[in-house]
Amino acid sequence: MNIAVPENGYHYGVMRRAIDLIDQGGDGLSLDALARQMDMSPAHFQRLFSAWVGVSPKRYQQYLKLGHAKALLAGRFTTLETALATGLSGSGRLHDLFLRWEAMSPGDYARGGAGLEIFWGWFDSPFGPALVMGTEKGICGIGFAAETGAEAAMADLRGRWPKARYVEDPRMLRPWVLSAFGASDGRLTDTPLYLIGAPFQIKVWEALLHIPSGHVTSYSEIAEAIGHPKAVRAVGTAVGRNPVSWLIPCHRALRKSGGLGGYHWGLPVKRAMLAWESARAEA
Repeated sequence: MNIAVPENGYHYGVMRRAIDLIDQGGDGLSLDALARQMDMSPAHFQRLFSAWVGVSPKRYQQYLKLGHAKALLAGRFTTLETALATGLSGSGRLHDLFLRWEAMSPGDYARGGAGLEIFWGWFDSPFGPALVMGTEKGICGIGFAAETGAEAAMADLRGRWPKARYVEDPRMLRPWVLSAFGASDGRLTDTPLYLIGAPFQIKVWEALLHIPSGHVTSYSEIAEAIGHPKAVRAVGTAVGRNPVSWLIPCHRALRKSGGLGGYHWGLPVKRAMLAWESARAEA
């Protein structure tokens, strides 16, 4: 059962196909060529792109290049110590969402979610089908199935808390999901998070919450910010294990060289997220 804005999922499908075409053809593809390869008229294709990102397809191509990550690092690199000191995450977040969060105790985490009731449902999102999970306290998991497939996404999230009791209830999660991806009815609600992870992982995820939309950082800077400058590899692992994709913006963490690094739900999804945020930040 999908409860969200259906056209968002459709737009991501169009964008996913365009990403593949741009990867294959570089930045020289004209509007006519892109539209022709997707069996659309140029005018219709232009309208879809403009509705989704607010900029033209030609401009959007700039954000989908592999070199875009390096441009982000050069022009808008976020120093996490500054962000932590000045509270940048609050004003810079997409949709100006107010996120409140709390974490499961280390002892409860070690028990694999035993005694925990987790609600789940499938929703459309700007980045394809999204599997959202949450407890009564807030969202605890978001996974994207556009690249991995629905079964793999479900197995991935359920495998993190194998002893929990899972209940399909998208209506219970719906207000939080609408807020997370932008409410179609114009009403945004607070989006609470319930972080289920080891103490070190939660430190890393908390640091990610301070990276403003449209900015990026590096794994090494996250390690510095949490007081473990030599733990870059462990930070990378914790970033990859972030269970609440998008709201805890692990897609904004890049290699120090400017490379995209990996992304748990597929690099095309990561590049689409970065491009989507960047286009809005500069529109």
